[in-house]
Amino acid sequence: MAKRKSISAEATSSAEGSGSRKSTRAEPPRESEDLAVDDVETEAVADAESPVAASPASAGTTRGRRGNKKEAEKDGKDRFVGEAVSEHEAKARWPRRYEKRSRHVNGTEVKKGNEADTEVLRARRHYKMAEVDGQVYHLYDNAHCQAGDGEDPYICKIVEMFEAIDGTNRITCQWYYRAKDTPIEAHFKFIDADRVFISEIKDDNELDCLVEKIVIKTCELGKQKPPKPYAYFCDMKFLVPFSSFITLPHEELAISKSETPSTVSYDVTTRTDAVEFPPTKNSQLFLLDLYAGCGAMSLGLCLGSELAGFDLTTRWAVDLNEYACETLRNNHPETVVRNEMASDFLSLLKEWRKLCATFSLINAEEVDQLYDISIEEDEDENDHDADDIPEKREDSEIFEVETVLDICYGDPNQINKNGLYLKIRWKGYGSDEDTWEPIEGLSNCGKAIKEYVENGYKNNFLPLPGDVAVLCGGPPCQGMSGFNRFRNRENPLEDSKNEQIIVYMDIVNYLRPRFVLMENVVDLLKLSKGYLGRYALARLIQMNYQARIGMMAAGCYGLPQFRMRVFLWGALPSEILPQYPLPTHDVDNRGVVPVEFEMNLVTAGEGEGRALKKKIFLKDAISDLPSVSNSDKNDEMSYAKAPQTEFQRNIRLSKEVFRLPSSSKQKLHETLYDHRCLELNDDDFQRVSLIPKRKGANYRDLGGVLVNTDRKAYLDPNMERPMLKSGKPLVPDYAVKFVGGTSLKPFGRLWWDEIVPTVVTRAEPHNQVILHPEQDRVLTVRENARLQGFPDYYKLYGPTKERYMQVGNAVAVPVARALGYCLGHSFGGSVGIHPLFILPEKFPIIENFPLDSSESEN
Repeated sequence: MAKRKSISAEATSSAEGSGSRKSTRAEPPRESEDLAVDDVETEAVADAESPVAASPASAGTTRGRRGNKKEAEKDGKDRFVGEAVSEHEAKARWPRRYEKRSRHVNGTEVKKGNEADTEVLRARRHYKMAEVDGQVYHLYDNAHCQAGDGEDPYICKIVEMFEAIDGTNRITCQWYYRAKDTPIEAHFKFIDADRVFISEIKDDNELDCLVEKIVIKTCELGKQKPPKPYAYFCDMKFLVPFSSFITLPHEELAISKSETPSTVSYDVTTRTDAVEFPPTKNSQLFLLDLYAGCGAMSLGLCLGSELAGFDLTTRWAVDLNEYACETLRNNHPETVVRNEMASDFLSLLKEWRKLCATFSLINAEEVDQLYDISIEEDEDENDHDADDIPEKREDSEIFEVETVLDICYGDPNQINKNGLYLKIRWKGYGSDEDTWEPIEGLSNCGKAIKEYVENGYKNNFLPLPGDVAVLCGGPPCQGMSGFNRFRNRENPLEDSKNEQIIVYMDIVNYLRPRFVLMENVVDLLKLSKGYLGRYALARLIQMNYQARIGMMAAGCYGLPQFRMRVFLWGALPSEILPQYPLPTHDVDNRGVVPVEFEMNLVTAGEGEGRALKKKIFLKDAISDLPSVSNSDKNDEMSYAKAPQTEFQRNIRLSKEVFRLPSSSKQKLHETLYDHRCLELNDDDFQRVSLIPKRKGANYRDLGGVLVNTDRKAYLDPNMERPMLKSGKPLVPDYAVKFVGGTSLKPFGRLWWDEIVPTVVTRAEPHNQVILHPEQDRVLTVRENARLQGFPDYYKLYGPTKERYMQVGNAVAVPVARALGYCLGHSFGGSVGIHPLFILPEKFPIIENFPLDSSESEN
């Protein structure tokens, strides 16, 4: 028996070579194709004389037989019963089975495709009933199929019954998947054991692979499980591309009375290209940005949603870095920015809900039931009673509370006592005397607390379950880093450095946002076979969210850097799961793509026939910026010249125009911010000054370095080692030893016609290619920001190193903007289940402005 494989592993199997298993990637049909029950078309089948065990994870192969086929036919156990389908109906429903072909192999018709021969088994006649081992099966019945010894039986829906021209009795199976056979894999424990997912993968099998007829009931995602009896229930469709889990469209929940016998509950084989019901829209669409950094991800999502016609506002943002929070506050005055740990923020949200219930602003039970919230609470601190707030303050002097200014959960006074605290302005004292007080230690300020909570509830100081339209964020997972020699490969979730991904999902579970977008580095899908990425996917599905996961390269969306990142979409059952935007620029994806997730990469090849824009190079992005020296410290300056490229014109648009660009508004931002670099020390500055100003120059161009035939660098033993004024070597040992002497990165100089691999968080040139092409310095904060797509009006705050970190940790704005545009279309209910979206030709709707070096900047 063939060994059963999970879909994530099987999906990457090669279809080439003798005896090799075909890829299970289910390519979405074009818009003209229909996968409805009445027009089922099957994929390839292998030679009928070489059957293998039935497996939904190995689409495209003939399945195994049980026992001796001839003996079974003599006994009359495995046969079609009833009248055959009329020739007219059969040819209408399954036309490929009856088309004449020019070439046949063992009764199999072979049609030449674009890349390989597509095999279609021809049929003599079709049936609607069959008998196997004395049990009668109807068309569209669900069944268990034979698997390998000791394995669980496979699960299928019978979508076709026919006698092949070689005389064998065949069925076409549409496969269901258990959670453990999908990318969830190791985290299947989160999913009910009797929950299965219908796929769009179909293949041909011999009739006698059937073991028993079973009942599979379908139900709406997020609703109560259907009543027993049943073998399994199904509330989602699993699509191999981008590991997509989507809600069952309405027509797939309908009972097919004409074809499905009463013993089988529902028919779930119909595909729809557009969900017919529009999502419920709130008058205001609020976004919560967790692990927000300086706000690039939420900025892009809001910009893209606005281009799609929806007003999405970042109402709340949370980050632990105080300088990133300062950047957020200054660039987004409409946002409530909280400088705290995400876990403390979650605790605060729970306390806030209790306070709102205390003052009768919400009905806590109704909220819990509506959003399926379950909170474990200490019995002694279950509720805040209005009569008990506040209690006695332990001070010899009685202070009177003038007003409550803020609220937090944690230890703001750093006294090792976590809890709910209020920031108090004391009557008769100024702001310098404001203090954080535990709520249970206040005295005679119940009215002030009530006023604060009522005002906060009215003005959305904090979100309650159901308030958040979109939750986005990139939880830090330092435990995945390749620099971490002690990372836990067996169970990365046990590493405290990865616990934020759990916190992130806990916040999703509590707030129940309509849409979720999580971003992270590609290691999310690489470390331990993608353990953490699979966990995130499993948690969303456990919470009854639709979900899909994909990888996108920033350069494909109009930036001069490759920068590959993972994006995980989630959507409530009532919403349409957002898609991934196809690339707009002709840039090859770089970086190591995890083998088991190769089909999760968004590539231009998925949108054949589209004209892509030319790739953006470094010169296109920064050549208009004025020259600065290694020691310049100006935070603001004037531009030296007018924009030289379309990229420069667009990035310099003023804030109001950048939001909704058009040819009728061309006002440019006037002041250049953050065009300053990290000042190198004297030794490094001397080294950088000696690096030639040409493409590919690096430390190897300094004196005393030789290169072997294997391209490894080493110090010239026959030459006295050149020294700096400080007495240190011109070429430091770490440069020669980096990556065993094979790296070209130390003190590497960028060039104008290059695309940067990725913008980093540190500006030291010791092991990175970050030197300006023609100036003796590293790239400035603003130049890095340009490479990330930050508009020039976006000002960074904090020390120089902190600004580099904010930019390097950010999501590339054009990528987020493209994702936001897809999100806007999901808000509008105008997209189907296909995972990819074609952006408008001139996205983001910016006309080709005339570029003239002499034109006015305003």
